[in-house]
Amino acid sequence: MSSDYGKVETDVELKASAAKFHEFLTRRPHHLSNISSDKIKDCNLLEGEWGTVGSIVHWNYVHDGKSKVAKELFEAIDDENNSITLKVVEGDLLEHYKSFKITIQASPKGEGCTVHWTFEYEKVHGDVEDPHTLLQLAVDLSKDICSHLST
Repeated sequence: MSSDYGKVETDVELKASAAKFHEFLTRRPHHLSNISSDKIKDCNLLEGEWGTVGSIVHWNYVHDGKSKVAKELFEAIDDENNSITLKVVEGDLLEHYKSFKITIQASPKGEGCTVHWTFEYEKVHGDVEDPHTLLQLAVDLSKDICSHLST
């Protein structure tokens, strides 16, 4: 594997149930702009239906203090294992990465859950940094979702 390929991942411990977290991200991600308005400006369904494989979602978000856009395809949704796989098909990330895939899996843990975020990517060249700050944004969004689900 070339050094242009990479993978970063992290776990987030949350008080929300795995099923509720998964349901929110698959079927109601457009509500993120209401609960994380400093991070997510807008989320629109472009094709398909919320919560279905093949659906395409357009995001307006803030990363590293800058407004960004992304169009993501829901490649896989596993309701039994609370897992989602998204592929970035357009947007700012593809200026730095030839490919970018996001996998989110929520696993029950006690009364809450552990959310495992994985970013797999291929850089356009070796000087591109690994997306650690984007992973931190995912952690922050996870906590915002948990706070919303707990109210």
